[in-house]
Amino acid sequence: MKKILLLFIVAVTFIVESQAQFTRYIVKLKDKGNNTFSLANPSGYLSQRSIERRTRYGIAIDSTDLPVTPSYVTQIRNVPNVTILNVSKWLNAVSIQTSDANAITAITALPFVKSVGGLAARSTGDEPGPTRNKFVTEEAITPLPVQTQRTEQLTGDFFNYGTGSFNEIHLHNGEFLHNIGLRGQGMQIAMLDGGFFNYNSLRAFDSANTNSQVLSTWDFVSRNATVTDDHPHGMQCFSTIAANIPGQFVGKAPKASFHLFRTEDVASEYPIEEHNWVCGAERADSAGSDIISSSLGYYDFDNAVFNYTYSNMDGNTTMAVIGADLAAKKGLMVFNSAGNEGGNAWRFLVTPSDGDSVVAVGAVNSSGIVGSFSSYGPSGDGQIKPDMASVGVAAMVQTSSNTIGTSNGTSFACPNMAGLATCLWQGFPEYNNMKIIQALKQASNKFSTPDDRIGYGIPNLKMAFTNLLTEYATSAASANACTITVTWNSKDVANMKYEIERKVPGESVYTKSGRC
Repeated sequence: MKKILLLFIVAVTFIVESQAQFTRYIVKLKDKGNNTFSLANPSGYLSQRSIERRTRYGIAIDSTDLPVTPSYVTQIRNVPNVTILNVSKWLNAVSIQTSDANAITAITALPFVKSVGGLAARSTGDEPGPTRNKFVTEEAITPLPVQTQRTEQLTGDFFNYGTGSFNEIHLHNGEFLHNIGLRGQGMQIAMLDGGFFNYNSLRAFDSANTNSQVLSTWDFVSRNATVTDDHPHGMQCFSTIAANIPGQFVGKAPKASFHLFRTEDVASEYPIEEHNWVCGAERADSAGSDIISSSLGYYDFDNAVFNYTYSNMDGNTTMAVIGADLAAKKGLMVFNSAGNEGGNAWRFLVTPSDGDSVVAVGAVNSSGIVGSFSSYGPSGDGQIKPDMASVGVAAMVQTSSNTIGTSNGTSFACPNMAGLATCLWQGFPEYNNMKIIQALKQASNKFSTPDDRIGYGIPNLKMAFTNLLTEYATSAASANACTITVTWNSKDVANMKYEIERKVPGESVYTKSGRC
């Protein structure tokens, strides 16, 4: 009896001590019963643009779209000494903050609560420091001198890119999309990151700010709409897509619109940031975004009890990847940096880039040479990862000191690829997210021989566009006496002309017979 009692006391002590190290928790709920929202009236929780995306691609609205039952959230909030942090409808879970053990006991006893688990240590500054700086690779920025205009390559290009920007986009033949009018207009990109420091006053974003291209902002860490007073990492990633400094720095989709969401607490590393990530993806979906670009990833934490193993990178295990794949299921195209772990002991990709519907992006330079730091694949369950690669070695970025520089990281490869994909999808809204992703893979230089460094390789955007156009376009001809009627369905852009050629029996070459 004494041994049993002693073991019981030790077990209770362990549980109490393990819970005591946390002040932020995830409350998982059993159901969405007694919900005031209904599937029949999605306008109560989804924007019209989000609903239209579902309609266009035949995506059913289901229980994951329903908000968490409001009365459940209210009952949790009413428990003394509890602060609601963020609410995830996809995970049917609520993150809370409390230092009161009695509050955890009270919440656990609520009939609709499935479980309560620790997510993070105290947020008051007394937790141990981070085990590493996850943005250390990207924080090393090399300033660039002011460049002269790229006059020798201006002819035929809509944008005057400047040498550095041109080399980046030309790796993908992406200037072809810009030149035919696909520059991101009408598309919405949600960016999930650690902060967008001073984006509203830095010159790379002059056009985006003047044209009100930032549609919304939200800070899931501080729970307010201000994202300009936080880390510059997200701002730098944002610049790879939205920059418009003629002759110096032009982004990959500079005419797109944006939602800027801070989900990352750069001062620490805990799974609560994964929960924030899912909440950010949900908001991107609800707002009507087309693309998610996330330069974040997870595998180890400040408390080793949360650490993942490589086998956990299987596309099904982590909170972040569950949310990322759900975002793809809702019709968004999700891009995530593969990670900068290629030179350390971990070596492999990070979550949520392990998702089977997530585009994991590795890093190369503007000549196509892979960066040594870029994380290796495959995923823990053997998927080809990364999926593709873009410029993340000496990638051009806006600096917080209002200059232009270069930096290294898959963090920049990801938005570079996401921006180009945005322009491609702009041209083919009839096709869904997975169709566009497949087109990118098939137009990549290693499609037939993918590897664990850059996956299917570096997409050629002109080839991807041509392949999609060939599939999309149709034509027919009919004859009535001496009159030939030709009809076709294609994609028209400004200044495009069609030339009609004919070849009659006995002739060996076509001759032009009309133009329209």
